[in-house]
Amino acid sequence: MIPVKILAVRYLANASPALCRALGAPEGYPALGLITTDCDDATYIALDAATKAAEVEVSYGRSFYAGASNASTPNAGEVIGILAAKTPGALRSGMEAALSELTRVGFELTHNVPYLAHTVSSAGTYLAREAGVKPGEALAYLIAPPLEGMYAMDAALKAAEVRLCKLYTPPSETNFGGGLLSGTQSACDAACAAFAAAVTEVAAQPMERM
Repeated sequence: MIPVKILAVRYLANASPALCRALGAPEGYPALGLITTDCDDATYIALDAATKAAEVEVSYGRSFYAGASNASTPNAGEVIGILAAKTPGALRSGMEAALSELTRVGFELTHNVPYLAHTVSSAGTYLAREAGVKPGEALAYLIAPPLEGMYAMDAALKAAEVRLCKLYTPPSETNFGGGLLSGTQSACDAACAAFAAAVTEVAAQPMERM
């Protein structure tokens, strides 16, 4: 696994109400926690984990254009995520859960091609909203470079009884593609395995001969 580099973490115990509203924080959630890292998709999974560990919501999350290797400043990285909470204590508990999750999830490399094929066994409020499913459902979170991603999504969808919830058509802000699939945990695991195998297939032999 490629380790995720955490670049900056800051807390606002009682943020401006105008800022909270503009960043999508729920009413009565004045405490904000901000994080930047060099890996957007792992960070989104980590933010979702925070919603399962504490009374927090993900108020904002955006990827930066062209990825971490083209970051414009030292602490920008590839993504910013913002958690909102009713109290500073809940906020810190949520952020600690996110930081812990970032030690366990990240991209893999196959033939020098990075990809993410991760089963979220129980979606929190953030990924559930993103995928259009109920919290607690299992999701396969699948991301790869553009061609590899679309080729491997087909393999993942055919490998198990899963449903396409969201397709990230390439290019994303970071020039990748992929999607979110829902199903049982075992079905999501099978979809992830098929996705990884298909990415490896393309990475090992990009040109298919007729």
